[in-house]
Amino acid sequence: MNLRTPMRTVWAAFRALLVLTVVTGVVYPLAVTGVAQSAFGHRADGSLVQADGRDVGSSLIGQTWNDANGDPDPRWFQPRPSHSGYDPTATGSSQLGASDPTLLATVEETRAAVAAFNGVPESAVPADAVTGSSSAIDPHVSPAYAEIQVARVAAANGLSPEQVERLVADHTEDRDLGFLGEERVNVLELNLALREVVG
Repeated sequence: MNLRTPMRTVWAAFRALLVLTVVTGVVYPLAVTGVAQSAFGHRADGSLVQADGRDVGSSLIGQTWNDANGDPDPRWFQPRPSHSGYDPTATGSSQLGASDPTLLATVEETRAAVAAFNGVPESAVPADAVTGSSSAIDPHVSPAYAEIQVARVAAANGLSPEQVERLVADHTEDRDLGFLGEERVNVLELNLALREVVG
């Protein structure tokens, strides 16, 4: 039996493995990273938001705005519910179907709590105020949800409703490309703008 043929095959396979490892494991990732950093540097770095010279979050990931007791703080705009607590390592939906009794009970309970917290009738509470996003980390709320929070936020911060409404209007993002998705408000960016006004 000629051992040269099998050894030649093994050696060829080994060389192919080395080349593919270098190309797909080193060259390609470096090229993609280089393009991303040069063309979309802010996004490639996580779309970090700064305040007072330090990173305070990402415009792509929601976060809670609670007081020292862990309850929603009335001074700040609140995000939509998140079953993960806005943990970016635990993204994904709750997996509860639209007719699941647990989900329906949670929605009704949340609707009552949101209405009471904001001093509005339950009929005024929009859907995104009582349901989480499919990712569980959506940083946005609808303009309707931001709107029902205006009076509470204004009162808690000693501002006029008109001042707070202007902030919401200034931080309402249009649909992508003018027709994709819905108008939305980034809660982190809105609250940081609110903090600037409050001082």
